[in-house]
Amino acid sequence: MGISLNKKTGINLKKGSSISLEKQGKILEEVCFGLNWGAIQKKTLLGLLSGPKAVDLDGGVMMFNSVNQKVDTVYFDKLISNDRAIVHSGDDLEGDAGPDDGKDNEVIEINLHQVSPDIEQIVFYLHSFKGQDFASIPYSKIRIFEGNKNRVEDVLATFNLSADDAFAKKVTMLLGKLVRTKQNWKFMAIGEPLETHSLQKAISIIQEKYL
Repeated sequence: MGISLNKKTGINLKKGSSISLEKQGKILEEVCFGLNWGAIQKKTLLGLLSGPKAVDLDGGVMMFNSVNQKVDTVYFDKLISNDRAIVHSGDDLEGDAGPDDGKDNEVIEINLHQVSPDIEQIVFYLHSFKGQDFASIPYSKIRIFEGNKNRVEDVLATFNLSADDAFAKKVTMLLGKLVRTKQNWKFMAIGEPLETHSLQKAISIIQEKYL
């Protein structure tokens, strides 16, 4: 399942940094949010691997207007935004059973030109549906890239959640956001875990701290 990514790794953005979605004077039209993760490898009492344990990570986006009201959302239970500009590839309930295959398990495609004009910010989040914390997952790699689910042009930013101790015992992660500018969009990296297991509570935290 998923798509093969090219060898370009993109920018491992630091918190608070941003990049303009403009390339050689051309405004980008298609941006994707790709998620690639592995199932937890269970071990026996003797330390031997006994097989993979499914991991259900859910990637989604929330859309906010100029007064920070949530207007729309796209996630596993709502795969297309109201303006049809954002499309989710569908829910992956297991993750990869073996080593990293270099493919995205879930992809969210965004056509920036079709986004409703009342949307000012598009926030990217990741949630562990079963409450499995990010540190227990062998790898969980997130990419923001130019292109669509069938074509990767350039990887704009990367995150590797399982490699960072800050995400231990955390199940909800705020990755970053797209912010509308006068003529374009820019991507701002956030990269912070949220202190909640509830997506409803996550909305309130995002509105209070990150918009």
